[in-house]
Amino acid sequence: MSKPLSDLLELLNLEEIELNIFRGRSPKDSWQRVFGGQVLGQALVAATRTVPDERYCHSMHAYFIRPGDPKVPILYQVDRARDGRSFATRRVVAVQHGRPIFSLSASFQTLEDGLEHQIDMPDVPAPDTLIPEEDLRKQVAEQLPPAIAKWFTLSGPIELRPVNPKQRLNPVKGEPKQNIWVRSSGTLPDDLSVHQCVLAYASDMTLLDTCLIPHGIGFLSEGLQIASLDHGMWFHRPFRADEWLLYSQDSPVSGGSRGFNRGSIFTRDGVLVASVAQEGLIRMRKQKQS
Repeated sequence: MSKPLSDLLELLNLEEIELNIFRGRSPKDSWQRVFGGQVLGQALVAATRTVPDERYCHSMHAYFIRPGDPKVPILYQVDRARDGRSFATRRVVAVQHGRPIFSLSASFQTLEDGLEHQIDMPDVPAPDTLIPEEDLRKQVAEQLPPAIAKWFTLSGPIELRPVNPKQRLNPVKGEPKQNIWVRSSGTLPDDLSVHQCVLAYASDMTLLDTCLIPHGIGFLSEGLQIASLDHGMWFHRPFRADEWLLYSQDSPVSGGSRGFNRGSIFTRDGVLVASVAQEGLIRMRKQKQS
């Protein structure tokens, strides 16, 4: 297991400080604010810790309320809204400096058999034939300011292999779609809940970028203010996040300084295991006249 993945599992191993109250921390190398995927993963961990072992998350809906401060711990307060015979519902509020920064509603269900259908996975090259995202970033790092370059090239707990890599420094306009292979950078424990929390973390890494593609801008573009506003995720079938998964993303619409994005996550053999939807802030600040 890589050190970044070991560090991620440690981040997800929340401290229970009181009944229904958990404490999480942020990595020391956080960039300006807490990464949204970290809060998603930690909040799902907090909710999962309060449900019976045989129930797993099938749906989660979250709102990012305020930027997280990476310098102080995050408290996760869980409301055990309902425990039924096959479903359980939890609400989680993440708090810093006495104010909520994030909220999550999640529903859990015992695994059941039932009617099944799904859409087809896109026909894309296998991950083994593609250049790792980490190598693509290193190719442009020397053109960035040192402080940004150091953060930009850090090894992470999630491996990414984009099917059609974007130009980071001089992005061009294109169709609002992208396909990226993802997996953890090492073997995970067998517990399905761990794989769900790791995939929740990974699901926020590239999705918001999709709505920037048709405008020819990227997160390094001058004047761009970008942030996740909400995040919905549905787990359809069991999976392993330490095996390659195709994250197929598109953005149907943007407007009002917001971009809407969708994602379908498939196993390598084409099984649809999760779906994601997210709206994010994509505001272009007016440049000051010199």
